Amino acid sequence: MISRIDLRGDALPEGAALRDLLPRADFDVAAALDKVRPICEDVHHRGDAALIDFAEKFDGVRLERVRVPAEALEQALAGLDPAVRAALAESIRRARLVHRAQRRSTHTTQVVSGGTVTEKWVPVDRVGLYAPGGRSVYPSSVIMNVVPAQEAGVPSIALASPAQAEFDGLPHPTILAACALLGVDEVYAAGGATAVAMFAYGTESCPPANMVTGPGNIWVAAAKRYFTGKIGIDAEAGPTEIAVLADAGADPVHVAADLISQAEHDPLAAAVLVTDSAELADAVEKELEPQIAVSKHIADRIVPALKGEQSAIVLVDDIEDGLRVVDAYGAEHLEIQTADATEVAGRVRNAGAVFVGPWAPVSLGDYAAGSNHVLPTGGCACHSSGLSVQSFLRGIHIVDYTRDALAEVAHHVVTLAEAEDLPAHGAAIKARFEWKVPGSK
Repeated sequence: MISRIDLRGDALPEGAALRDLLPRADFDVAAALDKVRPICEDVHHRGDAALIDFAEKFDGVRLERVRVPAEALEQALAGLDPAVRAALAESIRRARLVHRAQRRSTHTTQVVSGGTVTEKWVPVDRVGLYAPGGRSVYPSSVIMNVVPAQEAGVPSIALASPAQAEFDGLPHPTILAACALLGVDEVYAAGGATAVAMFAYGTESCPPANMVTGPGNIWVAAAKRYFTGKIGIDAEAGPTEIAVLADAGADPVHVAADLISQAEHDPLAAAVLVTDSAELADAVEKELEPQIAVSKHIADRIVPALKGEQSAIVLVDDIEDGLRVVDAYGAEHLEIQTADATEVAGRVRNAGAVFVGPWAPVSLGDYAAGSNHVLPTGGCACHSSGLSVQSFLRGIHIVDYTRDALAEVAHHVVTLAEAEDLPAHGAAIKARFEWKVPGSK
């Protein structure tokens, strides 16, 4: 069902050599880029008409308009199952608690007498948020995108999700209900690369955005790459992944369930167990079969994901080596199910989010931990963070110097300008003073 990689016995290699030994999905964004380029440019030139044509081609429904009418949002919320509404409301409440604490305040540093540098944080003016709608419906992704943008103070927030033929061309009603709960009334029936292009270029019905965030398939990732430099993006999200670092004390029932929980997303989803216990590895592998048998998305997602080259059980000599492996892997979601799990988790350097012990499964983080589930994939956790309030803020330095404060450092500025062969930089300083070389009479 799931392959094994045995790294026991020999010293682990360093850096890229270790990463190359670990499983990873084949996710070729560069190849997809050639296919999304003409789609994006068609949206650029034809606007809403192109979006309508692509919805018919890709989603099987002919739209009358791209923007979702306000009454559809209200109706979706009114028709929402009360239990689902209560769960969404609690998820929103917890996410607000965590993300509100991420707000950054203006800070002024007194560099010298008469010289200050103030850093202020300003939200982007407008964001386009994306909620996928392919194999599953993701109102949780609406929450994870909207809450940090709102807490950052973004004044203009729009959201796109694919048109659904089943719902007369509207996004899934649970998506719409989540938007209504959050107070987002600008919603578009657009999916994949077309949604990213709509936000990047703007159309008749949708003003352009400064930034696009949200998870999606390879076409969303490729469109984000295409527009990098024109708009801000959060990340080129790839297939979801879970890594579990576990020792002999872990419960194989829990570990197997958690691996399956991510495998049900997509046939390219990655499920990786790193352990120093061959006995646990055997027990988890044995436990997978009966749990899969009672699951829903068996043939189209779970089994291909677990059998794929991106999933494996990795055997190591000890937990120290296990830590090196998971740091090299840089998982989107990393569970620590070991003795002293809190201490071990504290030493993790590379992960999108870390889940500590048996009572903090990834599923909790997907919905109701308060943390954000829009996280770096494909090893990008080695250099990137998940979505947060800070994703939507820009730091601006405000430099305020008096004449005396500038005079004190002027000779250093002139010296460095001349060292870089940029004499006009120095001349801009000299023009403000009756210039003399320091120390001369």
